[in-house]
Amino acid sequence: MSARHWILPLSTIALLTQWSSAATLSNVEVTREGDRYHLVAQARLDAPAGAIYAVLVDYEDDHFGQISEIYKESALLGADGDGTPLVYTRVEGCLLFYCRSMRRVERLEAVEPSFIRTTALPDRSDFRYAQSEWALTQEGAATSITYQLTIEPDFWLPPFVGPWFLQRTLSRGGIDAVERIEELAQAHGTDASLAVLNH
Repeated sequence: MSARHWILPLSTIALLTQWSSAATLSNVEVTREGDRYHLVAQARLDAPAGAIYAVLVDYEDDHFGQISEIYKESALLGADGDGTPLVYTRVEGCLLFYCRSMRRVERLEAVEPSFIRTTALPDRSDFRYAQSEWALTQEGAATSITYQLTIEPDFWLPPFVGPWFLQRTLSRGGIDAVERIEELAQAHGTDASLAVLNH
């Protein structure tokens, strides 16, 4: 089956991102192939890669809710049998009258400060398959980010609303997150600098 594509126009993205910070979201694309949905987003943030990395691996105490309002819960669960950290998130999306809460328990693999991958455990998640990857590249004082997410839901979606519901939820989460990640990373960098000065 051929993939179906939804691309947010760059003009729309510009309007959503230009009004406050230096963060820029250059592209958000959601495609569907069969039962799987794939999102790719590219952004440039005015913050160092290390500070952004610290924000993206902070699952404790529902911190992911600071990144985007679609995140209702997040937690660090401990470790898998081989010592890999396990993390939990719950996101919620709505389209017209249809709302859905979606849970993921995932293995967290990371190489500081440039790469983060999460892979869902299907028996503890609402997805048959889910994997996300963050690639961070330091470019002077800024950081270039490529984010990829592939999911295959393990729940029923109404045929007339399913694809649009997931497209809207994924795109909205990506757009909302860009500036908040930058703001949190900048604050993290400031806190780290103050800690060094006060040491």
